[in-house]
Amino acid sequence: MSTVSAANAESEPTRLPGEPILPEARMHVILPTAPVNGKVVHSKLCTKSKSASFVRHVCVDVSGTPLEGSWVAGQSFGVIPPGTDANGKPHKVRLYSIASPGYGEDGFGKILSTTCKRLLSEREPQTVKDDPTEHRLFIGMCSNYVCDLREGDTIPVAGPAGKRFILPTDRNAHDYLLLATGTGIAPFRGFIHELFVGPPAGSPLHATWRPCTSRVHLVMGTPYTSDLIYDDFFRQVAKQHTNFAYHTAISREARLDGGKGEYIHHYLDRTLPQFDELLRNERTLIYICGLAGMQVGVFQTLAQRGLHGGFLDVQAELAGIPPQEWTPEQMKRRVHATRRCMLEVY
Repeated sequence: MSTVSAANAESEPTRLPGEPILPEARMHVILPTAPVNGKVVHSKLCTKSKSASFVRHVCVDVSGTPLEGSWVAGQSFGVIPPGTDANGKPHKVRLYSIASPGYGEDGFGKILSTTCKRLLSEREPQTVKDDPTEHRLFIGMCSNYVCDLREGDTIPVAGPAGKRFILPTDRNAHDYLLLATGTGIAPFRGFIHELFVGPPAGSPLHATWRPCTSRVHLVMGTPYTSDLIYDDFFRQVAKQHTNFAYHTAISREARLDGGKGEYIHHYLDRTLPQFDELLRNERTLIYICGLAGMQVGVFQTLAQRGLHGGFLDVQAELAGIPPQEWTPEQMKRRVHATRRCMLEVY
């Protein structure tokens, strides 16, 4: 071994069993301080008609910009809304998960998509200086800007961002448990496209693509059935590929068997036999994406069942404390995801 090779080997971190090798992901080819214009080419409501939420699947043409062909599934891109904030300064960049595979909606990496939810809420006090009686409607600046855009409108974009919440280089070397809430489903749409759908005919990648042979379980959690996003797409892929299973956990509706509604961690615990062997296997990777806090129940459930080995690094301070008694603050400080557990919460 040459001196240079030995030095490189020593600098590389020790890879534990089951840890994935991730591909290189390009970052910030377009800076937020110098965004470029993409063009909206499609915008469609992607929740059911009775949903209380408004979520749109928005496609943006970035051809001819540095963003073209520069992202991988699981990354985010930035949107800079026009105008200025209350202090007269330009609005800061907002990041949105890319819902497309790396080859884009078109197969050539020219069109990316995102899953954008309108923010509509009443104002609530955030600091002691805020008026506690103030309850006017608060409308999210960027989310509503993106959802209001029509086909043909320009949109200032930057990115991509993120280099860890991505699929491994060898997709068939691992099995997968994908857990999502709300618009956290966006990167998993891109994942499932790459694993089981593939580039469309005419794409330069079409001839060499092959479907994934690994086991993939996707669990989607929402308050109501009408809030499920891309539901028809996932059900169709599950029908076509026996190694892909799609599950839903609905929190505010009774189950078909008469049981109470449940969050994702309740669903995992209740139906554990179908996940037990998967979670004990060193091949398995876990990806968690959605609202901040969803990981607490998942982490506690894994620990209670003795299935956290390889996925969680639990510090010694929690030794002897039953996982169900761990507080969110303790978990934030003392429980960390390993390289086999990818976490993206917001």
